[in-house]
Amino acid sequence: MFKIFATGTAMLAYLAACPAPAAASPGPPAPQDRMSISVVSANGSGCPLGTADVTVSPDNKAFTVTYSAFTAQVGAGAKAIDFRKNCQMALSVDVPEGFTYAIARTDYRGFARLERGASGLQAAFYYFQGEPRTTATRHNFTGPADGDWQRTDTIGISSLSFLPCGERRYLNVNTELRVNAGTSNRKATSFLTMDSTDGNLDTVYHVAWKKC
Repeated sequence: MFKIFATGTAMLAYLAACPAPAAASPGPPAPQDRMSISVVSANGSGCPLGTADVTVSPDNKAFTVTYSAFTAQVGAGAKAIDFRKNCQMALSVDVPEGFTYAIARTDYRGFARLERGASGLQAAFYYFQGEPRTTATRHNFTGPADGDWQRTDTIGISSLSFLPCGERRYLNVNTELRVNAGTSNRKATSFLTMDSTDGNLDTVYHVAWKKC
């Protein structure tokens, strides 16, 4: 679809050590009319122009953000600034009349190749424009690692943040990757990616619906 970026600052809450919240109840069925999403802006070293797309699932239950140039790395061949990559996106979401929505679960996927002694971080937060409530997540990685990774965050039903009925506000999404060489061999390369050039590594946001 299109590319995007959002403005605003929010502190990333460290949730990795916290107990997983209870899964959200199914709620009302998804509306039959399709939701649509357009990218208002996209900025960041992790999503240069033309490298981030958004698509909505046919069943209206999720949307997927696909990246093609989102890799943080250190070591041989890496620039000094490559240890951190981020992507800030602002999404305009049109929902069927009589419904509103919240993000109930997020599946993050990527690939990690970390030398022994190296570490990585994937962090994200999202919030509705003008809302003080921010959902934040953080996941840590430790080398050695070499393969696909997936992390899932589920929001408890009591913690769901729904867009106020009848209001139009951008959904702001900010994702970050970091790699730290630590005690690893500096002649080797360690990297963490959400790069999806093969079409298989992407971020899926699962939607909870509510009737207004």
